[in-house]
Amino acid sequence: MRISPRARRLRLRVDPRTREVLLTVPKRTSQRHALAWAAEHREWIESRLAEIPDNVPIQPGAMIPYRGQELAIDWEPSSPRRIEHSDGRLVVGGPLENLEGRVLRWFKAQAHALLAHETMELAAKAGARLEKIGVGDPVSRWGSCSSKGGIRYSWRLILAPDFVRRATVAHEVAHLVHLNHGKDFHRLVEQLLGEDPRPARSWLRRDGAALHRIGRRG
Repeated sequence: MRISPRARRLRLRVDPRTREVLLTVPKRTSQRHALAWAAEHREWIESRLAEIPDNVPIQPGAMIPYRGQELAIDWEPSSPRRIEHSDGRLVVGGPLENLEGRVLRWFKAQAHALLAHETMELAAKAGARLEKIGVGDPVSRWGSCSSKGGIRYSWRLILAPDFVRRATVAHEVAHLVHLNHGKDFHRLVEQLLGEDPRPARSWLRRDGAALHRIGRRG
């Protein structure tokens, strides 16, 4: 439940990334009334939850997106512990109980390396000062830029097609120059990217939630 001084009516939303049910309540509406209203919409909530696909565990045979392509998790206990990316597969050995953690660390390392390279490349193109680059696993945003010149991304961008990741990098690098979303900002994003960023934004709105179900439990 979220109390909002700006809300004029009760609103329900189901987050497809986390399965969280969010009830927005105007400031002067009683919580008791709000909960009763939400209970009347139980069928709607359950139908939305049922539409969300199950999480995708990291296990042998699983198909995991990587830069827009599907990778098969090819696990054999006798294979080397070091993960190898070959012919549409992630070949990995070692104990099965450690498989998920090692595969996720591999994805995060790939994400950090590629995002750091592309960010430095576009920052140099923009003539912008860049302090540091990091990756994490937020559910509310794909990237963020601080006023001190630090950029942080969701590692899950490595799962998306290349044009989506590159557009996100261009967006955050442009914030090093313009800490707003004005006309100059959008113009710089397109200049850095070399193409229209709107298809990438559309892809994330349409398909981005599915990336949050990769390797997520519960």
